[in-house]
Amino acid sequence: MPPPRTAARPDPRPWAGRPEPPGRPPNAPKPGPRVPVATGVRVSKLLTERGLASRREADEWIAAGWVRVDGRIAVLGQRTDPQAAIEIDERARREQSRRVTILLHKPLGWVSGQAEDGHAPAVNLVTPANRWAEDRSGTGFHPGHLRGLAPAGRLDIDSTGLLVLTQDGRIAKRLIGDDTRVEKEYLVRVEPLPGAVVDEHAIERLRHGLELDGRPLRPAKVSWQNEDQLRVVLREGRKRQIRRMCEQVGLRVLALKRVRIGSVALGALPPGQWRYLGEHERF
Repeated sequence: MPPPRTAARPDPRPWAGRPEPPGRPPNAPKPGPRVPVATGVRVSKLLTERGLASRREADEWIAAGWVRVDGRIAVLGQRTDPQAAIEIDERARREQSRRVTILLHKPLGWVSGQAEDGHAPAVNLVTPANRWAEDRSGTGFHPGHLRGLAPAGRLDIDSTGLLVLTQDGRIAKRLIGDDTRVEKEYLVRVEPLPGAVVDEHAIERLRHGLELDGRPLRPAKVSWQNEDQLRVVLREGRKRQIRRMCEQVGLRVLALKRVRIGSVALGALPPGQWRYLGEHERF
């Protein structure tokens, strides 16, 4: 008599018989078990803190199976020890290297971000026709360079000068994060406010001693460029900060132009034109 049939046991491997998830490299080892959510730091946050990727990039790389933690493929939401060894697949590096950063000389009347009050966003100026003829980056224009291109910092509608537009989240974080230490330099033409008395301590107050919205400002470098123009160097970027600082010491801003961010200068780039950030340029 044949032995009685027994029900087939389910395969304990959760991936058995299923297609690999989208983006996972063929024949890649399966991810290790999730680290308990109550311990450690999220892998995506760790990638960001180490300057390896933006938060969005980190999540995309983890989902694609391009991140290993202590030799095992990471999964979304995983936490790990802050000192864990992290390896990044070369495909992620190649993807990251294709992301561009653009330097634009923003003219008056254009807004830095989304269109508002009938004013067009500065990104609309990034066209082949407006590319600076002196661009020496060697990067060829491609319509894909406009995808996800966003301002890293802002210039208000009444200000001109250097505006950075980037697809690279690492650069955006470096320039506008709360802990940024990258200098921004401005030339500011001013005049006394009607009825105001600008005393001899005005420059010293601009350098140190002011606050906005109840919060003290970081020390600034401020000096007279000529009889009616200030040179101001900041390491932060509060909304309309320079205009509001000047008002506190009895000055009205007539014109404001950003001429440098970190070690990258506006230089001879004409108003309304743009160029790519060079391979060896760093903020």
